[in-house]
Amino acid sequence: MKRLTFVFAALAVLMCSQVMGAQAPPGPIHPAQRTSTGASQTPAPSATPQAAPQKITAYTLPPDLYAKSKRLSRIGLAFFVIAPVYGLIVLWLLLRWKLGPRYRGWAEGKSSNLFLQVLVFAPLFILSMDVLEIPLGVGNNWVLRKFGLSVQGWGSWAWDWAKGEFVGVIIGIIFIWILYAALRKSPRRWWFYFWLASLPVIGLVIFLQPVVVDPLFHKFVPMQQKNPALTASLEQMIQRAGQDIPPERIYWMNASEKVNELNAYVTGIGASKRMVVWDTTLAKMNAPQVVAVCGHEMGHYVLNHIAKGLTIAAIGSLIIFYLGFRLIGGLLAWRGAAWGIRSTDDLASLPALLLLLGIFTFILSPLVNTGSRYFEHQADQYALEVTHGLTPDSGQVAAQAFQVLGEVDLDYPDPGPIEVFLTYDHPATRDRVQFSLTYDPWANGGTGEFVH
Repeated sequence: MKRLTFVFAALAVLMCSQVMGAQAPPGPIHPAQRTSTGASQTPAPSATPQAAPQKITAYTLPPDLYAKSKRLSRIGLAFFVIAPVYGLIVLWLLLRWKLGPRYRGWAEGKSSNLFLQVLVFAPLFILSMDVLEIPLGVGNNWVLRKFGLSVQGWGSWAWDWAKGEFVGVIIGIIFIWILYAALRKSPRRWWFYFWLASLPVIGLVIFLQPVVVDPLFHKFVPMQQKNPALTASLEQMIQRAGQDIPPERIYWMNASEKVNELNAYVTGIGASKRMVVWDTTLAKMNAPQVVAVCGHEMGHYVLNHIAKGLTIAAIGSLIIFYLGFRLIGGLLAWRGAAWGIRSTDDLASLPALLLLLGIFTFILSPLVNTGSRYFEHQADQYALEVTHGLTPDSGQVAAQAFQVLGEVDLDYPDPGPIEVFLTYDHPATRDRVQFSLTYDPWANGGTGEFVH
């Protein structure tokens, strides 16, 4: 799914996906944005027989992987700038080519009813925008394949793209209809009414994603069917956390059909909330390391990061919509006639509004990443606390898990502070390893902050 397709809910979707690390088809290539903390059909004590793990004192990579991770980090930093700029160029081209007025004319020729007009306009607009963005997606997947992070064939990639478009068009129709209904109902307060009306829709989308959308891209199986012994270890950790998450909500996912990367995440809200572990993670880690990774995900549950992230995102999106309201009139007064846009409530104004919202979202993205890093650090701390006493030397086990994640996902060991601030939605792997090795509130008889 394309992020600009959901630009109306951009901050909410962005914050939720980053905080929880949920992924569908591979997304932005920056290593820090791919790792959440970050099988065999035959039950076994651990996912796959593992060699004895080496003791970790710091996050390091051998020279060949170090050089490779450095190149990937530089490419990821370039994509951080190129991707949003490219998206804005696409919107500018749509305005320059006057595709919005053309699609609006077709829609108005079919019906005078706004919803029926949106049914014509939205698919044409969204598909035009996303087709123009295909080169960026192709380049992203090419890099992932070149660096060995993706094994997905181009046919499978294209099929995922098509499925993403189908879902994106449906959601886009809903948001575009709500937006222009608000614009025509209240020209001066549309930004507030649209924001208010979009919140329950966003909640519904987040609720449905793990049960409707995600299975379109991957296979999910209850973990207890794949590895009962590991499930029992996870249940012990969950009980230690004081939570009631039945095994039916802990899922195995067949990521290995498309990627070599490792990941685990939590997603959904209410009855759809669940924990997901990729099969690649199970293949590369032993049972204690997997429990440490899932302890991080449990931290997201217990510390209410989904609700907190959505609250912050809702406030941020309200600010963005208000800024859009303040500036869209001036932008259209300056260039609206040249672009064939009649007024703000004209369907053809959509690319101009998206252009403004996209700029604001990009400007605020470092702040969003900062909030995400804070949540992820809290989850790291929670994982150390909840596994303390369950796993011998839980700090060392967590450091080993991060080392494995970094090696496989090619996380660069030495990112600069500016790069981390701008682009990292998780703490740098070196910092996570260091924290795991040094966090010890129990040394002098103390207790953890979250788990007593």
